[in-house]
Amino acid sequence: MCGRFTLKSPLRLKFEGISDARVPPPILLPRYNIAPSQEVLAITGSESERQLSTLVWGLIPSWSKEPKGFINARSETLQSKASFNDSFQRRRCLIPADGFYEWKRQGKIKQPYYFQLKDESQFAFAGIWDRWQKDGASVMSCSIITTVPNELLAQIHNRMPVMLAADSQDKWLSDSGPRDLMALLEPFPEDEMKSFPVSTRVNHTQIDEPSLVEPVEVVEEPENLRLF
Repeated sequence: MCGRFTLKSPLRLKFEGISDARVPPPILLPRYNIAPSQEVLAITGSESERQLSTLVWGLIPSWSKEPKGFINARSETLQSKASFNDSFQRRRCLIPADGFYEWKRQGKIKQPYYFQLKDESQFAFAGIWDRWQKDGASVMSCSIITTVPNELLAQIHNRMPVMLAADSQDKWLSDSGPRDLMALLEPFPEDEMKSFPVSTRVNHTQIDEPSLVEPVEVVEEPENLRLF
């Protein structure tokens, strides 16, 4: 899964053809601990006419009785699960990021690791979105699609977010058929990524600062350690 990510330089976003950029200034500040239920930047629209807007992270299907969202959508069930199928067919989006966190259980704690591209450049998660309305309330929300992990991620977690390189982003927003779109939902090449352990302070959503993406040393507890 993907439970936290970063966008340290949102003002450096370079997406051609964006026709609308009505986003609140706070969301354009550097962010080091973007968490579910928070607003995120997203690129929606078509391949030729993109829009930059904000969506709540946690997709709420339009038909849902309650505003309960899905943080992630498994690529394997996009076409079979009612919560995701219509959005996959009609409402796909790009969610800009430059890194994300995953957790590995080590002894009694879960140790967070930070993942990014080797050149630390920006990329985009493959996402889907929907609009939920009830009793005058309206929420536009999104979900990050996940897939099986590459070899780098497999050491930490059994899922990873779908990361789209520049040459795949246009196609994700295009009117391509399901077969071509599903072909994009593959693990990102591990030889183009890097990872290191970071502070468990990232577990606290109220902490959002540069120190969260600084490497830390981890002393692993031996698996056969027993206390008497």
